Amino acid sequence: MSNTFGTLFRITTFGESHGAGIGVIIDGCPAGIGVDAAQIQAALDRRRPGQSDLTTPRKESDTVQIQSGLFEGFTTGTPISLFIPNADQRSDDYSHIAKAYRPSHADYTYDVKYGRRDHRGGGRSSARETAARVAAGAVAAQLLAHFGVEIAAYVSTVGEVEVPVEYQDLDFALIDANPVRCPHPETAVRMEARIREAQAAHDTVGGIITGVARHVPAGLGEPVFDKLPAVLGHALLSINAVKGFEFGSGFAGTRLPGSVHNDEFYTDEAGAVRTRTNHSGGSQGGISNGQDINFRVAFKPVATLLQPQQTINDQGEAITLVGRGRHDACVLPRAVPIVEAMTQLVLADLLLRARANRL
Repeated sequence: MSNTFGTLFRITTFGESHGAGIGVIIDGCPAGIGVDAAQIQAALDRRRPGQSDLTTPRKESDTVQIQSGLFEGFTTGTPISLFIPNADQRSDDYSHIAKAYRPSHADYTYDVKYGRRDHRGGGRSSARETAARVAAGAVAAQLLAHFGVEIAAYVSTVGEVEVPVEYQDLDFALIDANPVRCPHPETAVRMEARIREAQAAHDTVGGIITGVARHVPAGLGEPVFDKLPAVLGHALLSINAVKGFEFGSGFAGTRLPGSVHNDEFYTDEAGAVRTRTNHSGGSQGGISNGQDINFRVAFKPVATLLQPQQTINDQGEAITLVGRGRHDACVLPRAVPIVEAMTQLVLADLLLRARANRL
């Protein structure tokens, strides 16, 4: 029951890290939306493993197969099925943890919940599941493009290394200009060095991704439980390794007096309603106000370490465990398209819901 997300634009993902592949069913996408398969593939290429020496060397082309829901390049209104085969599984790399509980992994909790688990790469709990989300998000992005909505995310912090300026002062065209996906070149160099330091120490490092959605129409989001920040938080906190979510001014806003924090309204030269500041992050009362939606997502350090750790096995016996296989020292660069995808899915769903609320 936890494999489906969305209300009108609804996705269900399936598959495991070391099974036949990963896939997603999209239901509720309106008919007549032009969908370019190349854009779906381009999004998957940004998430796939092995794209630089800063990421896991697992080699997956992540070639998407569109199995239904499109005809002559347009959606038909029927379920869209996307499938991404697994090609480079090395299940033997995980034989040593078949009975062990890896620190900060889902091994123990899956055993408690289901009474069994797929230990090969974490099975369903693997971050490989997010490939399906990225594929679905690329379809949602093409729906949002009809309304002029643009979404971008970038790495703003790796460990203690942080971009020193706000997103408004960055050129988003530079996000993919380096393997870290940080649009501040000087900081990107320091971030890359920090990740390489973690690699050399057989350790890992976490960080923060900043997301921005521009040209979002006012009126998206529901006024009570499905507020825009609440649904977005739900989506982003469902991503593997995410431990925190801040919307707008976030926790820093608590240190401002209300007289500074309030976003005053005015009418611009074109007659549009705007705010002079955007501490609200583009949402008030849980509904978009037409300003930029901006947020930050915190990712913990990757849990698999290629160094000894103390843990227990499924019999409760103390053991020493050393990670094996191919793993990221920092998940941030590959997580950027995942953050974008979940934002695309949320806004596509809320846009359809908003249009259904008014004649």
